Amino acid sequence: MSIVLFSAHRSFPSEIHGLDHWARGLLCMIVGAVLFNLRAVLPSALVLLGANSMLLWGLGLSMIGTERFYHRRPSWRAFHLVWVLGMTGMACWLLLWPDFQARVAVFSFLVFGFYARQVQLIWRHGERHFATRFFGVLMLFQTVVVAIRGGLALFGSATSVDLMRGGTFASFYLATANFMALLLAVGFMTVATRRLQSILELRSTLDPLTCVLNRRGFADVYAKERAQLRRAAKGMTLLSIDLDFFKLINDQHGHAMGDRVLVHVAATIGKTLRESDHMARFGGEEFVVLLPDTAVERAVGAAERIRLALRAPRPEGLPVYTVSVGVACQRNAAEDLDSLLMRADAALYRAKANGRDRVEVAEPAGPPPSMLQAIRA
Repeated sequence: MSIVLFSAHRSFPSEIHGLDHWARGLLCMIVGAVLFNLRAVLPSALVLLGANSMLLWGLGLSMIGTERFYHRRPSWRAFHLVWVLGMTGMACWLLLWPDFQARVAVFSFLVFGFYARQVQLIWRHGERHFATRFFGVLMLFQTVVVAIRGGLALFGSATSVDLMRGGTFASFYLATANFMALLLAVGFMTVATRRLQSILELRSTLDPLTCVLNRRGFADVYAKERAQLRRAAKGMTLLSIDLDFFKLINDQHGHAMGDRVLVHVAATIGKTLRESDHMARFGGEEFVVLLPDTAVERAVGAAERIRLALRAPRPEGLPVYTVSVGVACQRNAAEDLDSLLMRADAALYRAKANGRDRVEVAEPAGPPPSMLQAIRA
């Protein structure tokens, strides 16, 4: 699982945070387990201190990884404080005043803090999804088990918490500890995979240059607005926006400058829109804007604001440019996106033919084919 998590981190270092800390935490736990099994070869005190130190580091790193995954500030000070307190207590009750139950209690309650912090993060910042619930239940279960062991160490007998002597709780704790070490990593990988899926789905609907919707994303948004139009019988309007003489900008200033112009266009249009409006780039220098619940008169006003905003003073270095806009209003939910785009594009071409840097309104949509057939019959 450490290799799997580290591989995922190398593949998506900027998208998913915390994978590397979880991978290192699992490695520390492996080292701790190996050290513990060398107690018959190496000095017992050295082995116990080293093994518990590595286990604390491993569990602490998993907490740091979970904090980074949920974009919280890593608790490095708390992490180092817990480690110092834990190792100081372990050394005191191992070398100066040998007390097995005290060592177990200190270790258990410090580890409880690491787990409880992660339960809090999952509860407050986790996505409401099965993957998060799965990970949260696993983390909560492990937190409760560790707390029970700490309580037994404080108020029970040494035999009940000594994993080497057996017993009901010892057998249960060993089984869950080994199983949960792997299962918690699987749970974290599950929520990380869910996060990555959401990121990839978002990327598939966005234009990578301007970070506005692409054609696919716009089609999804239009389908929802069209369904709303069918229920509420309210019109909506589409703006087809195209830069004038954009090829000259690329030829005279280079494609890098052309990309800067496109980014500026998207940002400027976005500032003029309402939160309910939707903008997309359809490739090249063409943008479309969907204005829900907007009649053609208001849409023409919005188109004029966009045109004037793009003529306003711009950042130094950007060339002068203008846009032409075609406006098409949809009042009938039977009309599809292709038909609406064709009417908006026809108005756009008319704006180009009439001198560019202007707004033209499309002809109203004709009756649907089924109505035409009825009329002809």
